[in-house]
Amino acid sequence: MTQTAIPCTLMRGGTSRGPYFLASDLPESREGIAQVLLAAMGSPDARQIDGLGGATTLTSKVCIVSPAAMGEKQQVDYLFAQVSVDKAFVDFGPTCGNMLAGIGPFAIEKGLVPAQDGETSVLIRAVNTGALIDAVVQTPGGKVTYEGDTAIAGVPGTAAPIVLNFADAVGGATGKLAPTGNMKDVIEGVEVTCLDVCMPVVIARAADLGKTARESAKELDADKDFMARIERIRRAASLAMGMGDAEGRVIPKFAMVAEPAGGSGIAARYFTPLACHEAMAVTGGICIATATMLPGTVADGMARIGPNEREMVVLEHPTGQMEAVISTRRTGNENVEVLGGGTLRTARKLMAGEVFIPSRVWAGR
Repeated sequence: MTQTAIPCTLMRGGTSRGPYFLASDLPESREGIAQVLLAAMGSPDARQIDGLGGATTLTSKVCIVSPAAMGEKQQVDYLFAQVSVDKAFVDFGPTCGNMLAGIGPFAIEKGLVPAQDGETSVLIRAVNTGALIDAVVQTPGGKVTYEGDTAIAGVPGTAAPIVLNFADAVGGATGKLAPTGNMKDVIEGVEVTCLDVCMPVVIARAADLGKTARESAKELDADKDFMARIERIRRAASLAMGMGDAEGRVIPKFAMVAEPAGGSGIAARYFTPLACHEAMAVTGGICIATATMLPGTVADGMARIGPNEREMVVLEHPTGQMEAVISTRRTGNENVEVLGGGTLRTARKLMAGEVFIPSRVWAGR
Protein backbone atom coordinates (compact mmCIF):
# COMPACT_ATOMS: atom_id res chain seq x y z
CA MET A 1 0.00 0.00 0.00
CA THR A 2 1.41 3.38 -0.97
CA GLN A 3 1.63 6.13 1.61
CA THR A 4 1.72 9.91 1.62
CA ALA A 5 4.65 11.56 3.44
CA ILE A 6 3.93 14.85 5.23
CA PRO A 7 6.70 16.95 6.86
CA CYS A 8 6.16 17.58 10.56
CA THR A 9 8.00 18.36 13.77
CA LEU A 10 7.08 16.54 16.97
CA MET A 11 7.33 18.90 19.92
CA ARG A 12 6.48 19.20 23.57
CA GLY A 13 4.70 22.44 24.25
CA GLY A 14 4.26 23.14 27.97
CA THR A 15 2.69 20.02 29.46
CA SER A 16 1.31 18.76 26.13
CA ARG A 17 2.80 17.09 23.07
CA GLY A 18 2.05 16.62 19.40
CA PRO A 19 3.08 17.25 15.78
CA TYR A 20 3.49 20.75 14.35
CA PHE A 21 2.74 21.22 10.64
CA LEU A 22 3.04 24.00 8.13
CA ALA A 23 -0.42 24.71 6.72
CA SER A 24 1.03 24.52 3.21
CA ASP A 25 1.82 20.83 3.78
CA LEU A 26 -1.80 19.92 4.57
CA PRO A 27 -5.11 19.94 2.64
CA GLU A 28 -6.85 23.28 2.24
CA SER A 29 -10.25 22.29 3.66
CA ARG A 30 -10.94 21.67 7.36
CA GLU A 31 -12.54 18.33 6.50
CA GLY A 32 -9.47 17.30 4.55
CA ILE A 33 -7.20 18.39 7.39
CA ALA A 34 -9.31 16.46 9.90
CA GLN A 35 -9.04 13.23 7.91
CA VAL A 36 -5.26 13.60 7.61
CA LEU A 37 -4.85 14.32 11.33
CA LEU A 38 -6.96 11.34 12.36
CA ALA A 39 -4.73 9.11 10.24
CA ALA A 40 -1.53 10.76 11.46
CA MET A 41 -2.46 10.42 15.14
CA GLY A 42 -3.92 6.91 14.85
CA SER A 43 -7.51 7.77 15.79
CA PRO A 44 -10.00 6.42 16.52
CA ASP A 45 -8.26 3.86 18.72
CA ALA A 46 -7.87 3.83 22.51
CA ARG A 47 -4.13 3.19 22.16
CA GLN A 48 -3.59 5.24 18.96
CA ILE A 49 -1.28 2.36 18.11
CA ASP A 50 -1.22 3.16 14.38
CA GLY A 51 -0.15 6.81 14.71
CA LEU A 52 1.74 9.47 16.61
CA GLY A 53 -0.84 10.00 19.35
CA GLY A 54 -0.01 9.20 22.94
CA ALA A 55 -3.49 7.88 23.90
CA THR A 56 -4.33 10.84 26.18
CA THR A 57 -5.94 14.20 25.49
CA LEU A 58 -2.66 15.92 26.38
CA THR A 59 -0.73 13.93 23.76
CA SER A 60 -3.30 13.99 20.97
CA LYS A 61 -2.91 17.62 19.96
CA VAL A 62 -1.83 19.20 16.68
CA CYS A 63 -0.56 22.66 15.71
CA ILE A 64 -0.84 24.05 12.18
CA VAL A 65 1.20 27.17 11.42
CA SER A 66 1.20 29.57 8.51
CA PRO A 67 2.61 33.05 7.76
CA ALA A 68 0.12 35.85 8.35
CA ALA A 69 -1.52 37.52 5.37
CA MET A 70 0.08 40.74 4.17
CA GLY A 71 -1.12 43.72 6.18
CA GLU A 72 -1.97 41.73 9.31
CA LYS A 73 -0.23 42.80 12.51
CA GLN A 74 0.56 39.25 13.63
CA GLN A 75 3.51 37.41 12.11
CA VAL A 76 2.08 33.89 12.09
CA ASP A 77 -1.29 32.19 12.38
CA TYR A 78 -1.71 29.16 14.65
CA LEU A 79 -4.58 26.74 14.13
CA PHE A 80 -5.01 24.23 16.94
CA ALA A 81 -6.66 20.82 16.54
CA GLN A 82 -7.70 18.54 19.39
CA VAL A 83 -7.81 15.03 17.93
CA SER A 84 -10.11 12.67 19.77
CA VAL A 85 -8.36 9.50 20.90
CA ASP A 86 -11.20 7.00 20.52
CA LYS A 87 -13.60 8.83 18.19
CA ALA A 88 -13.26 9.93 14.57
CA PHE A 89 -13.52 13.58 15.56
CA VAL A 90 -11.22 16.60 15.36
CA ASP A 91 -12.21 19.70 17.33
CA PHE A 92 -11.06 23.03 15.88
CA GLY A 93 -13.06 25.01 18.45
CA PRO A 94 -10.63 25.58 21.33
CA THR A 95 -7.05 26.70 21.42
CA CYS A 96 -4.23 25.27 23.56
CA GLY A 97 -1.93 27.53 25.54
CA ASN A 98 0.54 24.76 26.29
CA MET A 99 1.06 23.81 22.64
CA LEU A 100 1.23 27.54 21.92
CA ALA A 101 4.63 27.53 23.64
CA GLY A 102 6.10 25.64 20.68
CA ILE A 103 4.75 27.97 17.99
CA GLY A 104 7.46 30.63 18.34
CA PRO A 105 10.41 28.21 18.11
CA PHE A 106 8.74 26.31 15.26
CA ALA A 107 8.01 29.50 13.29
CA ILE A 108 11.58 30.75 13.71
CA GLU A 109 13.16 27.44 12.72
CA LYS A 110 10.88 27.20 9.65
CA GLY A 111 11.98 30.66 8.51
CA LEU A 112 8.59 32.33 9.06
CA VAL A 113 10.04 34.81 11.57
CA PRO A 114 13.63 36.12 11.55
CA ALA A 115 15.56 35.40 14.73
CA GLN A 116 17.20 38.19 16.70
CA ASP A 117 20.30 37.89 18.83
CA GLY A 118 19.34 37.21 22.43
CA GLU A 119 15.60 36.76 22.29
CA THR A 120 12.97 37.00 19.59
CA SER A 121 9.38 38.18 19.97
CA VAL A 122 6.84 36.35 17.80
CA LEU A 123 3.35 37.81 17.48
CA ILE A 124 0.89 34.95 17.01
CA ARG A 125 -2.80 34.90 16.16
CA ALA A 126 -4.71 31.93 17.56
CA VAL A 127 -7.00 31.20 14.62
CA ASN A 128 -9.46 29.25 16.77
CA THR A 129 -10.28 32.19 19.05
CA GLY A 130 -8.80 35.24 17.31
CA ALA A 131 -6.57 36.00 20.31
CA LEU A 132 -3.19 37.68 19.80
CA ILE A 133 -0.25 36.37 21.81
CA ASP A 134 3.27 37.69 22.05
CA ALA A 135 5.71 34.80 22.55
CA VAL A 136 9.24 35.68 23.65
CA VAL A 137 11.70 32.96 22.58
CA GLN A 138 15.34 32.60 23.63
CA THR A 139 17.55 32.96 20.52
CA PRO A 140 21.19 33.50 21.54
CA GLY A 141 23.33 34.10 18.48
CA GLY A 142 20.19 34.24 16.34
CA LYS A 143 19.27 30.58 16.87
CA VAL A 144 16.54 28.96 18.94
CA THR A 145 17.80 27.29 22.08
CA TYR A 146 15.80 24.74 24.02
CA GLU A 147 18.39 24.46 26.81
CA GLY A 148 17.78 26.41 30.00
CA ASP A 149 17.10 26.25 33.71
CA THR A 150 13.37 26.96 33.78
CA ALA A 151 11.23 24.22 35.32
CA ILE A 152 7.46 23.93 34.98
CA ALA A 153 5.28 21.56 36.95
CA GLY A 154 4.27 18.44 35.05
CA VAL A 155 7.45 18.32 32.96
CA PRO A 156 10.70 16.65 34.12
CA GLY A 157 13.95 18.59 33.94
CA THR A 158 14.46 22.16 32.78
CA ALA A 159 14.43 24.08 29.50
CA ALA A 160 14.65 27.57 28.06
CA PRO A 161 11.84 29.90 29.20
CA ILE A 162 9.16 31.03 26.77
CA VAL A 163 7.06 33.99 27.92
CA LEU A 164 3.49 34.10 26.61
CA ASN A 165 1.59 37.38 26.87
CA PHE A 166 -2.12 37.43 25.96
CA ALA A 167 -2.95 41.07 25.21
CA ASP A 168 -6.56 40.80 23.99
CA ALA A 169 -7.64 37.88 26.10
CA VAL A 170 -11.15 38.99 27.04
CA GLY A 171 -14.17 37.65 25.17
CA GLY A 172 -12.30 35.66 22.54
CA ALA A 173 -15.04 33.02 22.19
CA THR A 174 -18.17 34.93 23.23
CA GLY A 175 -17.29 38.61 22.91
CA LYS A 176 -17.88 39.18 26.63
CA LEU A 177 -15.91 38.92 29.88
CA ALA A 178 -18.98 37.46 31.64
CA PRO A 179 -21.06 35.79 28.89
CA THR A 180 -24.15 35.30 31.10
CA GLY A 181 -24.08 38.95 32.19
CA ASN A 182 -23.42 37.97 35.80
CA MET A 183 -20.39 37.35 37.98
CA LYS A 184 -22.28 34.45 39.57
CA ASP A 185 -25.09 32.19 38.38
CA VAL A 186 -26.81 29.19 39.92
CA ILE A 187 -26.78 26.33 37.41
CA GLU A 188 -28.02 22.83 38.22
CA GLY A 189 -28.20 23.96 41.86
CA VAL A 190 -24.53 24.99 42.02
CA GLU A 191 -23.18 28.54 42.17
CA VAL A 192 -20.76 29.13 39.28
CA THR A 193 -18.87 31.93 37.56
CA CYS A 194 -18.76 31.83 33.76
CA LEU A 195 -15.83 33.81 32.33
CA ASP A 196 -14.30 34.16 28.88
CA VAL A 197 -10.65 35.14 29.32
CA CYS A 198 -8.33 33.27 26.91
CA MET A 199 -10.71 30.31 27.27
CA PRO A 200 -14.40 30.21 28.28
CA VAL A 201 -14.50 28.42 31.65
CA VAL A 202 -17.30 27.50 34.05
CA ILE A 203 -15.85 27.80 37.57
CA ALA A 204 -17.37 26.35 40.76
CA ARG A 205 -16.25 26.07 44.37
CA ALA A 206 -14.94 22.59 45.06
CA ALA A 207 -16.75 22.51 48.42
CA ASP A 208 -20.10 22.99 46.66
CA LEU A 209 -19.37 19.80 44.72
CA GLY A 210 -18.24 17.80 47.75
CA LYS A 211 -14.57 18.08 46.79
CA THR A 212 -11.42 19.86 48.01
CA ALA A 213 -9.60 20.72 44.74
CA ARG A 214 -6.66 18.78 46.16
CA GLU A 215 -7.65 15.41 44.66
CA SER A 216 -5.50 13.72 42.05
CA ALA A 217 -6.68 13.60 38.46
CA LYS A 218 -7.20 9.82 38.74
CA GLU A 219 -9.32 10.19 41.87
CA LEU A 220 -11.61 12.67 40.16
CA ASP A 221 -11.82 10.68 36.91
CA ALA A 222 -12.79 7.58 38.89
CA ASP A 223 -15.76 9.35 40.52
CA LYS A 224 -18.25 8.75 37.71
CA ASP A 225 -21.18 10.42 39.51
CA PHE A 226 -19.10 13.55 40.05
CA MET A 227 -17.90 13.61 36.44
CA ALA A 228 -21.47 13.21 35.17
CA ARG A 229 -22.63 16.02 37.45
CA ILE A 230 -20.05 18.55 36.29
CA GLU A 231 -20.78 17.64 32.67
CA ARG A 232 -24.45 18.47 33.25
CA ILE A 233 -23.42 21.80 34.78
CA ARG A 234 -21.04 22.53 31.90
CA ARG A 235 -23.65 21.83 29.24
CA ALA A 236 -26.30 23.92 30.98
CA ALA A 237 -23.79 26.73 31.48
CA SER A 238 -22.86 26.61 27.81
CA LEU A 239 -26.48 27.37 26.90
CA ALA A 240 -26.57 30.21 29.44
CA MET A 241 -23.36 31.62 27.93
CA GLY A 242 -24.89 31.68 24.46
CA MET A 243 -22.52 28.99 23.22
CA GLY A 244 -25.15 26.39 22.34
CA ASP A 245 -25.19 22.73 23.32
CA ALA A 246 -21.71 21.64 24.38
CA GLU A 247 -22.32 17.92 23.92
CA GLY A 248 -19.37 16.50 22.00
CA ARG A 249 -17.52 19.83 22.19
CA VAL A 250 -14.61 20.72 24.46
CA ILE A 251 -15.60 24.30 25.21
CA PRO A 252 -16.56 25.77 27.54
CA LYS A 253 -14.24 24.06 29.99
CA PHE A 254 -15.04 23.36 33.65
CA ALA A 255 -12.93 24.07 36.73
CA MET A 256 -13.30 23.95 40.49
CA VAL A 257 -11.38 26.03 43.02
CA ALA A 258 -10.59 26.14 46.73
CA GLU A 259 -8.32 27.93 49.14
CA PRO A 260 -4.65 27.08 48.53
CA ALA A 261 -2.79 24.43 50.43
CA GLY A 262 0.41 26.48 50.10
CA GLY A 263 1.17 30.06 50.96
CA SER A 264 -0.38 31.87 48.03
CA GLY A 265 -2.66 31.62 45.03
CA ILE A 266 -5.51 29.19 44.70
CA ALA A 267 -6.08 25.43 44.46
CA ALA A 268 -7.68 24.45 41.16
CA ARG A 269 -8.68 21.42 39.16
CA TYR A 270 -9.36 21.86 35.44
CA PHE A 271 -11.29 19.48 33.18
CA THR A 272 -10.65 18.90 29.49
CA PRO A 273 -13.71 18.51 29.83
CA LEU A 274 -14.41 14.77 30.23
CA ALA A 275 -11.26 14.14 32.27
CA CYS A 276 -9.32 16.10 34.85
CA HIS A 277 -6.24 17.79 33.40
CA GLU A 278 -3.14 16.15 34.82
CA ALA A 279 -1.59 19.61 35.22
CA MET A 280 -3.14 22.95 34.19
CA ALA A 281 -3.99 24.42 30.80
CA VAL A 282 -2.37 27.80 30.15
CA THR A 283 -5.46 29.49 28.76
CA GLY A 284 -7.78 27.93 31.33
CA GLY A 285 -5.34 28.79 34.10
CA ILE A 286 -5.33 32.45 33.06
CA CYS A 287 -9.14 32.45 33.14
CA ILE A 288 -9.22 30.90 36.62
CA ALA A 289 -6.57 33.33 37.86
CA THR A 290 -8.61 36.23 36.48
CA ALA A 291 -11.60 35.08 38.53
CA THR A 292 -9.56 35.61 41.70
CA MET A 293 -9.06 39.27 40.72
CA LEU A 294 -12.71 40.11 40.03
CA PRO A 295 -15.22 41.09 42.73
CA GLY A 296 -18.28 38.90 43.01
CA THR A 297 -16.96 35.69 41.45
CA VAL A 298 -16.96 32.31 43.19
CA ALA A 299 -13.20 32.78 43.64
CA ASP A 300 -13.45 36.29 45.10
CA GLY A 301 -11.54 36.40 48.40
CA MET A 302 -10.45 32.78 48.10
CA ALA A 303 -6.96 33.32 46.70
CA ARG A 304 -4.05 34.78 48.63
CA ILE A 305 -2.90 37.56 46.32
CA GLY A 306 -1.96 41.20 46.65
CA PRO A 307 -4.07 44.28 45.83
CA ASN A 308 -1.97 45.42 42.87
CA GLU A 309 -3.33 45.89 39.36
CA ARG A 310 -0.68 43.47 38.05
CA GLU A 311 -0.50 40.31 40.13
CA MET A 312 1.04 36.86 39.83
CA VAL A 313 -1.48 34.20 40.80
CA VAL A 314 -0.16 30.74 41.66
CA LEU A 315 -2.49 27.92 40.65
CA GLU A 316 -2.03 24.66 42.54
CA HIS A 317 -2.82 21.72 40.22
CA PRO A 318 -2.44 17.92 40.43
CA THR A 319 1.26 17.84 39.55
CA GLY A 320 2.49 21.14 40.99
CA GLN A 321 1.95 24.81 40.32
CA MET A 322 1.48 27.21 37.42
CA GLU A 323 1.99 30.96 37.62
CA ALA A 324 -0.33 33.32 35.77
CA VAL A 325 0.22 37.08 35.64
CA ILE A 326 -3.04 39.03 35.42
CA SER A 327 -3.23 42.75 34.58
CA THR A 328 -6.32 44.71 35.62
CA ARG A 329 -7.42 48.32 36.04
CA ARG A 330 -9.81 49.56 38.69
CA THR A 331 -12.44 51.87 37.20
CA GLY A 332 -14.28 53.04 40.32
CA ASN A 333 -17.30 51.67 42.20
CA GLU A 334 -15.26 48.48 42.71
CA ASN A 335 -15.40 47.73 38.99
CA VAL A 336 -12.33 45.99 37.55
CA GLU A 337 -11.32 45.96 33.89
CA VAL A 338 -9.25 43.00 32.73
CA LEU A 339 -6.34 44.14 30.55
CA GLY A 340 -4.59 40.85 29.87
CA GLY A 341 -2.82 37.81 31.20
CA GLY A 342 0.35 35.86 30.64
CA THR A 343 2.42 32.94 31.82
CA LEU A 344 5.80 31.24 31.55
CA ARG A 345 6.16 27.95 29.66
CA THR A 346 8.87 25.84 28.04
CA ALA A 347 8.99 23.75 24.88
CA ARG A 348 11.31 21.20 23.30
CA LYS A 349 11.75 19.87 19.79
CA LEU A 350 11.62 16.07 19.98
CA MET A 351 11.83 14.94 16.37
CA ALA A 352 11.67 16.34 12.86
CA GLY A 353 10.88 14.37 9.73
CA GLU A 354 7.83 13.01 7.93
CA VAL A 355 4.68 11.31 9.12
CA PHE A 356 3.21 8.74 6.76
CA ILE A 357 -0.49 8.26 6.16
CA PRO A 358 -2.31 5.91 3.77
CA SER A 359 -2.58 7.54 0.36
CA ARG A 360 -6.30 6.73 0.27
CA VAL A 361 -6.73 9.33 3.02
CA TRP A 362 -4.97 12.04 1.06
CA ALA A 363 -2.86 11.73 -2.06
CA GLY A 364 -2.15 15.44 -2.26
CA ARG A 365 1.63 15.24 -2.15
